Amino acid sequence: MSDLLRVDDLHVSFGLMAGRVEAVRGVSFRVPVGGTVALVGESGSGKSVTGQAIMGILPRAARIDRGRILFDDPKVAAPGGNGDQPVDIAALPARSPEMRALRGDRISIIFQEPMTSLSPVHTVGDQVGEALRLHRDVSRAEARELTRDMLRLVGFPDPRRALTTYPFELSGGLRQRAMIAMALICRPSLLVADEPTTALDVTIQAQILKLIRDLQGELGMAVLMITHDLGVVANVAEEVVVMYRGRVTESGPRDAIFHRPRHPYLKALMAAVPRFDMAPGERLQPLRAVAHTPGSRLWAGDAGARGGAPVDGSRPLLTVDGLTKTFGLRKSGWFAAKDQRITAVDDVSFTILHGECLGLVGESGCGKSTVSKAIMRALAPDSGRITFDDRGSARDVLTLEGAELDGYRRKVQYIFQDPFSALNPRMTVADILGEPFAIHRVGDKAWRREMIAELMQVVGLEPKHLQRYPHSFSGGQRQRIGIARALALKPDLLICDEPVSALDVSIQAQILNLLRDLQRELGLTYLFISHNLAVVDYLADRIAVMCKGELVELAPRELIFRDARHPYTRALLQAVPAPDPNRRLDLGALLSERVSDPALWPAPFGHDASGAKPPHLIDLGRGHYVRATHAPQPMEAAQ
Repeated sequence: MSDLLRVDDLHVSFGLMAGRVEAVRGVSFRVPVGGTVALVGESGSGKSVTGQAIMGILPRAARIDRGRILFDDPKVAAPGGNGDQPVDIAALPARSPEMRALRGDRISIIFQEPMTSLSPVHTVGDQVGEALRLHRDVSRAEARELTRDMLRLVGFPDPRRALTTYPFELSGGLRQRAMIAMALICRPSLLVADEPTTALDVTIQAQILKLIRDLQGELGMAVLMITHDLGVVANVAEEVVVMYRGRVTESGPRDAIFHRPRHPYLKALMAAVPRFDMAPGERLQPLRAVAHTPGSRLWAGDAGARGGAPVDGSRPLLTVDGLTKTFGLRKSGWFAAKDQRITAVDDVSFTILHGECLGLVGESGCGKSTVSKAIMRALAPDSGRITFDDRGSARDVLTLEGAELDGYRRKVQYIFQDPFSALNPRMTVADILGEPFAIHRVGDKAWRREMIAELMQVVGLEPKHLQRYPHSFSGGQRQRIGIARALALKPDLLICDEPVSALDVSIQAQILNLLRDLQRELGLTYLFISHNLAVVDYLADRIAVMCKGELVELAPRELIFRDARHPYTRALLQAVPAPDPNRRLDLGALLSERVSDPALWPAPFGHDASGAKPPHLIDLGRGHYVRATHAPQPMEAAQ
């Protein structure tokens, strides 16, 4: 098989005030015609810089010091080439006509974050059709028709309507499909996919991976997949190139890389991935373990804070009963219904015991975060009841006001999903960690200084960095700062809202290990929200699964994985990509079942034929509940 792209001894450096920093150092690999190559590594390994060099979109501070990027497209004569000779992209000026003719036409890229990559003030149709009008001699009407066909090809349910839709009106999965349509509208020979599924739910991720694979076969293009997710690599790649600190540490065919890894870095990367088959008590092994010190002040009890009388671990700390929340829809047109509402949370009930971790799992839009915001009193539900066990005194959370509400919020704290936007960039870490004490008037200045320093040590950071600003920390360090802030007031309950979904696998392992250790050392209770069951499996004692606002299954962790009854729970289990080529995802089955649509669920999980008997939570014993019209068969019997 001939090479479509060949990178030889590539060196890229950045000019900074302190001097030049080498980001890519002697990288070499190839991408065959029609093949799929995965470029794997942590953030900062140089993989995205390599992709930018191939596209000719390096930042102004960067330059290619040495090496060649040879592009040999058998479909057309490459601009800048000499007859049968391939073009050297590294030798082309980024703004040259030859490079512009290649970029977007013969070589395209899908970026990691579709919301920031798409213009919010232009329609999807205009943005997808722009590349076509730049590189093809077509009329506006022809461009519109070809754009509609491409939107249909990438799976938009209504391509004609999508032409006039703005990105903010689309879900994350559809925005990523729009990015794919934009990249493929000119039918390129090479697609560079830079973390195309990192921020997506596992079921949406499976859809995008299948879409790329299907389009690759239909268009005959090659794919360079840039990712840190070894599960994705095992499912899509034919060859794998592993990068670390700007260098290639190991490369080869997929099966050899996974079954016979040689380099310690690759072995460590594999050990950091959560798996369903982990032994009891087995820990994730991050590349760089974070040492932390249990805090003496966090153990010490004081009035109104955790650490007082011992609690009964069999008694619920939090009880959610019949929680329902609806939101009004934006009107569109003179004749639109005046009171259109959508149900975000529909009659959700569960308990969280003292000292346990309850995992709340489901796709984006299923209502997980709405439930957590209702628990925090950040929004008011339409109906339902939330009861908090305040050291033996039952508190009706939804009726708390004034000082009582402030006291409740001291005991329930929140860890946010995005560590970049969760911290104020204008405040030092000392100010960020001291803010909860100032708001709730806890301690004097000397006590606060000691407590802030201890919080840094508890999450594995150096107190000497307290005067730094958030931008000077890595993503994993910022998330640890967010955890320290949540621990400051000694809460009873921590709500962790997707705290590791935006992090590399090794940093994810650090944070998950830290949360597990803190729970054991400080007696914390967690509500851990995620879309990835493999991550939840590592922390949770019980797991609750939500879909379309409803709680569809609730069971102890081991029962969920051994005897899941609901079709949606089974789909989530099947959609988690394992870092093992022998256990690849059945992408066709995941998509054909349409498991996220309650109207298509089989009996007894859907409504009965008459519609008179709606599904409800049925107790199957041993703490296992499933939403159905009657008790379903076990998985083995059903199959």
